[in-house]
Amino acid sequence: MKQLTIDIETASDEDISECGVYRYAESEYFDLLLVSYSIDGGPVATVDIDSGDTLPDEILSALTDKSVIKKAFNVNFERVCLSVYLRRNYPEIAGFEDAVGNYIAPESWHCDMIHSRYLGMMSSLDDMGKLLRLKEKKLDEGKDLIKYFCTLHQDKQGNLLFYDKSDAPKKWKEFIEYNRRDVEVELKIQRLLSEMPVPDFIWEEFYIDQRINDRGILVDTKFAEKAVELDSNVKKELFPKLKELTRLDNPNSPAQMKDWLMRQGIEADSLDKKSMPLLLASAPDDVKEVLMLYQQLSKSSVSKYHTMLGASCKDGRARGMFNFYGANRTGRFAGRIIQLQNLPQNHLDNLAETKWLIKSGDLDAVKERFEDIPDVLSQLIRTAFIPPEGKKFVVADFSAIEARVISWLAGETWRMEAFANGEDIYCACAAKMFGVPVEKNGVNGHLRQKGKIAELACGYGGSIGAIKAMGGTELNLTDDELYSLVEDWRKTSPNIVKLWSDVQSVAVKVITDQSSMTFGRLKFSYEIGILFIELPSGRRLAYVRPKVEKDDNGKTIITYEGVGDNKKWLRLETYGAKLVENITQGIARDLLLHSMAAMKDMDIVGHVHDEVIVECDPDTTVVQVCHLMEQTPDWAEGLLLRADGYECEFYMKQ
Repeated sequence: MKQLTIDIETASDEDISECGVYRYAESEYFDLLLVSYSIDGGPVATVDIDSGDTLPDEILSALTDKSVIKKAFNVNFERVCLSVYLRRNYPEIAGFEDAVGNYIAPESWHCDMIHSRYLGMMSSLDDMGKLLRLKEKKLDEGKDLIKYFCTLHQDKQGNLLFYDKSDAPKKWKEFIEYNRRDVEVELKIQRLLSEMPVPDFIWEEFYIDQRINDRGILVDTKFAEKAVELDSNVKKELFPKLKELTRLDNPNSPAQMKDWLMRQGIEADSLDKKSMPLLLASAPDDVKEVLMLYQQLSKSSVSKYHTMLGASCKDGRARGMFNFYGANRTGRFAGRIIQLQNLPQNHLDNLAETKWLIKSGDLDAVKERFEDIPDVLSQLIRTAFIPPEGKKFVVADFSAIEARVISWLAGETWRMEAFANGEDIYCACAAKMFGVPVEKNGVNGHLRQKGKIAELACGYGGSIGAIKAMGGTELNLTDDELYSLVEDWRKTSPNIVKLWSDVQSVAVKVITDQSSMTFGRLKFSYEIGILFIELPSGRRLAYVRPKVEKDDNGKTIITYEGVGDNKKWLRLETYGAKLVENITQGIARDLLLHSMAAMKDMDIVGHVHDEVIVECDPDTTVVQVCHLMEQTPDWAEGLLLRADGYECEFYMKQ
């Protein structure tokens, strides 16, 4: 046996969409129902575990045999669930215990979903079948069958139970066929995608990701429970107060609140956190009080404490928080469940003291000390992630990684020299833009903010809109003055501006001629209806069914098929600067994975954008971790990397 393609059906009392597969599978009510598989692309066999059938010895052996490639669509689900099944039913199987935990080692497990994403395609088996126009399609009735057999139901006496085949024999036969069909569809997808295999080094990166997910990150559950309790108490006090002030049935409703504001003579298109400061600045005192109460009551970030508790396994660790290749345009990670990539910032001066106060249960003292309790709880969310006793966290991240990468790609010499000299890039940028020395908190220090906003907004072709989005409105400048910032930035970085147009020209030519071309450190090619851009690492970005077209103004544009913001498959537009953004962020992602590989002897428990969180012994230093991050790979010769870090007793932003 060389390859085993597998699909399973399971049952659990946990909601996998809320808690993730690790908590789902460790439930005492978790059960393996059906297993369908194919050996080396051969006929599909189904094992009815729920009816008492057992897996053949050769399949049991293959699951832990690293010489056999195991494939599934979202293979993390199969690997984790089968790990629990084997641990409970076949504890004697050799090689099962893994260094990270009680999970089958991820090496030799390949994911067809990752393969699809690598080629710029869809993330679900059903969607991939439709995209590739397969005759073999995932059965539409699957969702209803899963709901019937895989989740708890309440009988007439109020008892919770699972239905089995004796309750609906016909449905069970359909369920078996559904399970079998999934493997048939997977095999068809594998054959169609086999012309463009995933490079081996991507699977090595995937194994790093799987071990981080298996390891998990420890949650301070006692603190999270107290935070939930405090938040609930505060909101019980806020709701009637806000209801009394507004006379609304549900003052927490955005629609009702907007209507109430309209009656006060204030028009509000949105009540999100970006709009609220503007509304508060112009509102009379009585309306301001209402808005502040509404803001506290509607603070959704505090719900992450509930999510933490719901996702934590029996040992207190939250697992499965990272989605490998979650952004298929760049290959970057996406967050799952708790979403570590989307945590509120912390600005409190006394994080440890405030956390201790809440954890101790002295809720009255907390209320006396802080006026906006939901905001305090929001800022403390990061601190709920902790190292185990006797360990600490070292947090390290790349310094100005995207600015370094794009400067390296474009050959913007003055920028490279600034990085080599250890200069603050925002000061260096402002000095170049305005022709005067700029020092942080020193000579012409007020210009640094303009340099920072321009630097953050303009690297990928951004103009006034991007400047405003990055905080340009706080500069109190006219649109003409803001546009001058854009022009000044572009004049200082002509090679980056040229890179945008060059990448556009090369992409247009390669698509039009259906050819290939090397451009600097990049390789462009058109193969089997896909535009590939090969990065210096050897990894490729993919744009499906690209076209060169004209927009309404007669301007040449590039379109391709991909997943839009609404998660639907549609034709999207792109252009040179946007392609440069994808390329730059893709290279930054590759550098992060190179660093993670260098940390193979360290326990990485999390990562956020360009940052890693390492759980380590007290004698591990920040310098050691940063040194590993700063090692430039062979494929990035000349790119100067710098990492900064700190150690902490709980996760935080320094």
